[in-house]
Amino acid sequence: MNSALQYSVSPYAHFMQETKVDLGNGIQLHVEIGGNPDHPSILLIMGLGAQMLFWPDFFCKSLIDQGFRVIRFDNRDIGLSSKIRNKGPRLNTFKLMGRFAFGLSNHGSAYDLYDMADDAALLIERLGLEKAHIIGASMGGMIAQIIAAKHPDKVDKVGLLFTSNNQPFLAPPFPKQLFSLIGRPASNDEEGIIHHSLKVMQTIGSPGYLNQIEVMQTARKLYQRSYHPAGVLQQFLAILCTGSLLQIDKQIDKPTLVVHGSKDRLLPSSHGRAVSKAISGAKFELIEGMGHDIPAHFIPQLSGLFAKHFK
Repeated sequence: MNSALQYSVSPYAHFMQETKVDLGNGIQLHVEIGGNPDHPSILLIMGLGAQMLFWPDFFCKSLIDQGFRVIRFDNRDIGLSSKIRNKGPRLNTFKLMGRFAFGLSNHGSAYDLYDMADDAALLIERLGLEKAHIIGASMGGMIAQIIAAKHPDKVDKVGLLFTSNNQPFLAPPFPKQLFSLIGRPASNDEEGIIHHSLKVMQTIGSPGYLNQIEVMQTARKLYQRSYHPAGVLQQFLAILCTGSLLQIDKQIDKPTLVVHGSKDRLLPSSHGRAVSKAISGAKFELIEGMGHDIPAHFIPQLSGLFAKHFK
């Protein structure tokens, strides 16, 4: 690891240490690291508008206990990482969504997923690692696909969780789930955001496994840590202006495990199957009852699957 970085104990998990990493491209990422420095590293890449704390402490600790060093971070434009100001014209999101669904190219976002993949590859380098295993969830899985194809020297093995390659004509997200994620809350004060977050998780999460108190506590913690709704929109535009990753998937030659939930209504499991079909030799695992989230009930199964894949 890079001995020049200054670490302090994470205020959220005593077994993690936090630091800021300057990537040298104008971006600083806020990072947490836990586990034995001599153990293989796993870089966790989170999804749309999600701070790194969406990787549950229990999930991180479970991977650490199975012999890995775990790294989670805030992507650009979210949490405590650098925020990006879009100096271009205002984009028509619905028009871009229509073009995206039919595989037509979009332009005009402040950055795209290739830029975010470059961030993650630079992070691996700045942390002093030769390479790392990577797990990407949702949009983070899209970023992970690009890293594996464009920065193969930085990657050992790949894990993808409820993600997509956005190839044309895949089953679209259920409208209720999609608009719950990108829609505006009724109010932007703390209680309004907590209520909105609960509604989102009730809509996209695993039916029957939602811990309402835990969701509200997490939402409060995240709001107090950072609230930057403009970043959520810009990350969504980054997805729309990146387009299909089908050709990217065909370039991946890393051992890849794709995991999806049978109850995912945001990205139906056909998306995960499409990714595993496009990547040579990829394995697919369907988790019965899981939605578009990482509830505690499924963490032993999920962490076990990824740990076995990475060993």
